[in-house]
Amino acid sequence: MLPFIILASSSPRRQQLLRQMGASFTIVKPEVDESPIPGESPEMLVERLSLRKALAGKLDHDSGIVLGSDTVVVLDGEILGKPIDADDARGMLARLSGRTHTVFTGFALVDLASDEQVVSHERTDVTFRALDQEEIERYVASGSPLDKAGSYGIQDDFGAVFIERIVGDYYTVVGLPLARVYVELRRMRVRA
Repeated sequence: MLPFIILASSSPRRQQLLRQMGASFTIVKPEVDESPIPGESPEMLVERLSLRKALAGKLDHDSGIVLGSDTVVVLDGEILGKPIDADDARGMLARLSGRTHTVFTGFALVDLASDEQVVSHERTDVTFRALDQEEIERYVASGSPLDKAGSYGIQDDFGAVFIERIVGDYYTVVGLPLARVYVELRRMRVRA
């Protein structure tokens, strides 16, 4: 049995993944500035933001484990976050077309009873097939890309048909490296 989780995220994808692993959880929505620090690597960014979200999410709770997570897409060394509008989403998808990019997802677990913290990340390489303008337009018009890093989703979404190949953990692309988080939660439960 897993410990009770306080999910510091409003992401429906992360909620579904916690349900998939059989976790009991509640949701908090911390306000965290997600701006990168100049010179910060993608790995450092997702870990820093994951921990900030977890620490912000522990307010008003005195037991359980807070889970914070953050995902970014990196192409040619540039971090592609969530698009600011439809034009930004179109541009990101056009840039990703026919190319390989890397998805980094960080996670942080904070045990409220012991103050133990686990902070880590996973990376997965994703290759898009060549996209045509009409399918980019149709996808952007659906509104789906507007709340996703890199302007696409791999699960339950038309964006899945853009993906030719992935190398690494599928769930890292969804938004939570499920196996790693599960193993850490079990380890924390045993130590409690």
